Amino acid sequence: MKPISYLAAPLWVVQLASGAKSFRANPLIGSVRLNRRGLHAARVRLARAMAERRRQRLAASVGPAEIADYTRDGYVVCRNFLPPELFAEIRRDLNANPLPSWERREGATVTRRASLDRPDIAGRPALAAFIDDNRLFDLMRFVAGCGGEPLVHVQTVIAEPDPSRPDPQNTLHMDTFHSTAKAWLYLQDVGPEDGPLLYVPGSHRMTPERFAWERDLSLRAAQHADPEIAAGSFRIDRETALQLGYREPVAMTVPANTLVVADTHGFHARCASARPTHRSELYATLRRNPFLPFTGLHLHAMPGLRGRLSTRQAQLDGLLRRFGIGGPWKSVAPTCLADPPSI
Repeated sequence: MKPISYLAAPLWVVQLASGAKSFRANPLIGSVRLNRRGLHAARVRLARAMAERRRQRLAASVGPAEIADYTRDGYVVCRNFLPPELFAEIRRDLNANPLPSWERREGATVTRRASLDRPDIAGRPALAAFIDDNRLFDLMRFVAGCGGEPLVHVQTVIAEPDPSRPDPQNTLHMDTFHSTAKAWLYLQDVGPEDGPLLYVPGSHRMTPERFAWERDLSLRAAQHADPEIAAGSFRIDRETALQLGYREPVAMTVPANTLVVADTHGFHARCASARPTHRSELYATLRRNPFLPFTGLHLHAMPGLRGRLSTRQAQLDGLLRRFGIGGPWKSVAPTCLADPPSI
């Protein structure tokens, strides 16, 4: 390590008390010696305990059936989530009227996200009604075990079967070391060949076998050949997941207007398809510092950010790209659901 790198040492220490997860970018998080002594395991255990405390305070806004489903499986499935008339109007709107959009490519798959910021959906009452529906956000907060404002997009996944360009999302993985929530309200029927979400039921729970598996991988993660593992998104195969005591993965093959909210600390993936697919959903994410003792005071809820976060993120990405450090998302022309990818 270059001596100048040690100037970042104070930041490495601060990141231990945050959601930072990269074993390669932070020498403390990736330290073999510290993880052998239990650093990674301690962060996992403490984050889990804090999430459970916050979740208890958030449970009053969620129904008992949803609480039971999450506790058992790590995800909740709600069919016919929106009134049929509202759902049909949302689809008509998104098929006819473009929204500001960004795309990224992973292997042979392009993911497109379109903005649902308040200024971008002005005069579009069906989309505004969806954003104003607190049922989704309350359920996401419970599943994530944190308060705050989810980030919401229209997401379209356009995949071509190509074994020479693998999609990392097709491998079972956990997003990070603590509870987070992702939600998909599917705008069309999702069959086995439409790249459905695959989830290992119960894998949001930390069994002794899971703790041991994570501890072992934490000792090797910083130097791992898989960059996703080195970045803290641990990968696993089906057989190993079964050995850890979990059940068979379940594919979310569901009809249109079904909402799925999942804790992505559990093992999940996007099923690979043998044919080209073009699937769209209203998509939301919620992830915060896992060590917060409270549920409020979220940056995303501040004036100037609430309801405008996609625009602000795009502006930040554009600024960073001037310095050659932009992220993987590329701004493209405004799009409708059926539009082909631009990258």
